Amino acid sequence: MQDFEKLGVKPVAISVDSPTQSQDLCRKADYTYTFLSDPNTEAIRRYDVLHKGAGVSGHDIARPAEFLIDSTGTIRWINLTDDLRVRARPDQMLGAASTLASQ
Repeated sequence: MQDFEKLGVKPVAISVDSPTQSQDLCRKADYTYTFLSDPNTEAIRRYDVLHKGAGVSGHDIARPAEFLIDSTGTIRWINLTDDLRVRARPDQMLGAASTLASQ
């Protein structure tokens, strides 16, 4: 987290889970970054990462994705996958953020 902060990056997660479920996950996993709840998939749809019917019992979920968004709201870097087990590693995101910061 300190490396992200040094680059001016503030990690934020968005999930379709309820606020209570998100809070429970953060507590259990010891996440220290902002974790937002989007049960109506409003933000998830805006970022075009809705995975319709892919959740438990056919519920809509977010497609695994990581974004670096600048202070104007412009997406500067994106990593998308269809496999929730495959995510960008912290070093990949730090590398991308470092490159963007030096531009």
